[in-house]
Amino acid sequence: MTESNGSEVPALPDRTEDMPDWEKRFRAPRVSLPDWAEDAPDRSVFVSNATGTYELYAWDRATGEQRQVTDRPNGTTDGVLSPDGEWIWWFDDKDGDEFGVWRRQRFSGGEDELAAPGLDPSYPAGLALGRDGRTAVVGRSTDEDGTTIHLARTGEAPVELYRHRESAGVGDLSHDGSLIAVEHTEHGDAMHSALRVLRPDGTTVAELDDTEGGTRELGLEVLGFAPVAGDTRLLVGHQRRGRWEPMVWDVATGEETDLALELPGDVSAEWYPDGTGLLIAHGFEARGELFRYDLSERRLVEIPTPRGAVSGATVRPDGSVEYLWSSAAEPPAVRSTAGGVVLDPPGMKSPGSVPVEDVWVEGPGGRIHALVQKPAGASGPLPTVFDIHGGPTWHDSDSFAAGPAAWVDHGYAVVRVNYRGSTGYGRAWTDALKHRVGLIELEDIAAVRAWAVGSGLADPARLILTGGSWGGYLTLLGLGTQPDAWALGIAAVPVADYVTAYHDEMEALKAMDRTLLGGTPEEVPDRFEASSPITYVDRVKAPVYISAGVNDPRCPIRQIENYVKRLESRGAVHEVYRYDAGHGSLVVDERIKQVRLELDFADRHLPPAK
Repeated sequence: MTESNGSEVPALPDRTEDMPDWEKRFRAPRVSLPDWAEDAPDRSVFVSNATGTYELYAWDRATGEQRQVTDRPNGTTDGVLSPDGEWIWWFDDKDGDEFGVWRRQRFSGGEDELAAPGLDPSYPAGLALGRDGRTAVVGRSTDEDGTTIHLARTGEAPVELYRHRESAGVGDLSHDGSLIAVEHTEHGDAMHSALRVLRPDGTTVAELDDTEGGTRELGLEVLGFAPVAGDTRLLVGHQRRGRWEPMVWDVATGEETDLALELPGDVSAEWYPDGTGLLIAHGFEARGELFRYDLSERRLVEIPTPRGAVSGATVRPDGSVEYLWSSAAEPPAVRSTAGGVVLDPPGMKSPGSVPVEDVWVEGPGGRIHALVQKPAGASGPLPTVFDIHGGPTWHDSDSFAAGPAAWVDHGYAVVRVNYRGSTGYGRAWTDALKHRVGLIELEDIAAVRAWAVGSGLADPARLILTGGSWGGYLTLLGLGTQPDAWALGIAAVPVADYVTAYHDEMEALKAMDRTLLGGTPEEVPDRFEASSPITYVDRVKAPVYISAGVNDPRCPIRQIENYVKRLESRGAVHEVYRYDAGHGSLVVDERIKQVRLELDFADRHLPPAK
């Protein structure tokens, strides 16, 4: 990777001869949006697949020097640069199981060391680093303890500040280290957090709770303390007008400043480095745009970006904005409002793909937004892949995605559905999943399927249902509840047996499932049964392909094996691929292998065109 005047780190070998475009998209070097140190802005960290595995890299902007920080067989993406720019913290788990400890390495290099001695391995629940170079606030989650939050200072034993059985996490640490913001769900609603601000001694400074004890479904999120010494303003996301919007909360006085931006979609924000303004990120109908909001003038000014998706943005000390942009047709790039590309990886360049078409379909719960891609010049009816996103609190956007592009290259139309539960379409749409989990999303997918067939786009005999994580769950559930609708199913890291998944998954996901379904499997057995793919496994007619990480803490392997055994017992056509990683892989070759297996499965099992 290079900046315009920088130096390189090793790129992937350039093996482009006879390599298909779909594989080039996976192999082409990628970089994330660089994270820079607040008190040493020439120092940055970013994630790249430069060596064929996604790892952390350090970048000295003053000299252009870049170096690889982590080097693990299954990759590393979870890392934080300390505000003074001296340390890079990274999370060390075992083969993708997400259970581990924080380690740190000096920005200049050297041996890794345990970052917070005295804290046992856990699932991470947030991290905030102090500007003094020796203070950290570390969130942990375990099945035994629930969530605990600790103050860790170099040379001292960690001190526990917070403990609760329900999920929680570290939000931020104030500029002077005197205030700690925590997101918590003590009221029992894991989808809607409340906020608490603590002192380093664990005493409470302020509380903000829009849930009214869990009786009102409104959430809050920490966006960050003002980056100014002695400033007690906290930027907060709220849902009081039916979508995510920012406000400023002075935790010392209790004053709330409502920004009332009047943008139609979900809005997030971060501070400008001098605390006088906010960088506004607006997501609406699968696309993103940026604005600057001047707090004194209360004025919103657009920051021009191309039409597409903005996946992240940050303000540099000189006021320029760096952002990660892509569209379905154009590969991602880290751009700057100062001009040009911030990081330009060497080696092969990713081929583009085809743009998306926006489709709106009337569904049982309102208008459904779907994104459609098809081979250039192709006319229907086409074999069609319904590629279902994970989450469920996520959404598909007009962003570059190598997976859907691979299907298009092979002659398929691809339909991606932002079903109820997806973000970006208002709080009511996201929160619609309660109790009839999975079944509601599939109603929306069925409505879009009917449009795809009725419009002439899709061949009704050649429809593939696929997805990963929650999308994999919906795939298996859809094959059982809509057995005549799909020619085959391809599920990656899915929930297959909801009850067993609940008992085996990480603690934070247990809390989410209790919120979605209204209790535990013992308390609401009928709901878990109705929403579990294994309930309907004997109705599955289509060939099924499943891939699973054997170390996955989110969709654990045992519940997948239960489902596979049921398929085996009735001689159902199925194939299973197990790999040594967690909830997906960070290794490029492994990702390519999985896509190749999926394409091959479809080629062998999809009926020929009539």
